[in-house]
Amino acid sequence: MSSHHIVREGQEPALIIANGEACSTELLGQLLEWSPFVVVLDGAIKRVLELGIKIDVLLGDFDSHEHAREQIAHMPIEIVHTPDQNKTDLQKAIEFLIERKFEAVNILWATGRRADHTLTNITDIVRYKHLINIVMVDNYSRIIPLKNEFTKWYTQGSILSLMPVGTVTGIKTSGLKYNLNDEELQIGYRSGSSNEAETDGFVTISYKTGDMLLMECND
Repeated sequence: MSSHHIVREGQEPALIIANGEACSTELLGQLLEWSPFVVVLDGAIKRVLELGIKIDVLLGDFDSHEHAREQIAHMPIEIVHTPDQNKTDLQKAIEFLIERKFEAVNILWATGRRADHTLTNITDIVRYKHLINIVMVDNYSRIIPLKNEFTKWYTQGSILSLMPVGTVTGIKTSGLKYNLNDEELQIGYRSGSSNEAETDGFVTISYKTGDMLLMECND
């Protein structure tokens, strides 16, 4: 499997391939088709190369994956060594793209496998919500860190979950089956899981303080 569709620089999101559970071949192909720039975390390089994916950057601390450098030594791939142990490789990859002035990124293979990695990857992306547009994607969900105001058109019955990271206050929504009116969600106590678009049309979400994820889900 190869990438990439020819696009103008900066026109489409970059793609980060992490080291969690692999997604379907169809989903992977769809995202590769429109991603002009692909970053792979070092732990995933073997699986990525086995799929024949063309990549641009291999990034990580290489502590447990030194063989990754050897695998791509003959390829025209940029190697970015990021030894900082205070950040995850996914955080480092996102910050790398921010430094390179990318405006958006899709993230694959960041969920599944180890539960601690999954929870960390999902919740960490809220810190970058004002720096780069992020969508984390797997076979069943699209996870988006929301800025304070959000509007998007959905078809009736689209499953939408509002998941607080910490405490979120002053939440107002419209277009949902169960709307919130200046309410609060708190992780571990109250979430907005398994809501849905009431009709075909726009859903709007706003909140005052905190960090919140929108999960567009399917079964």
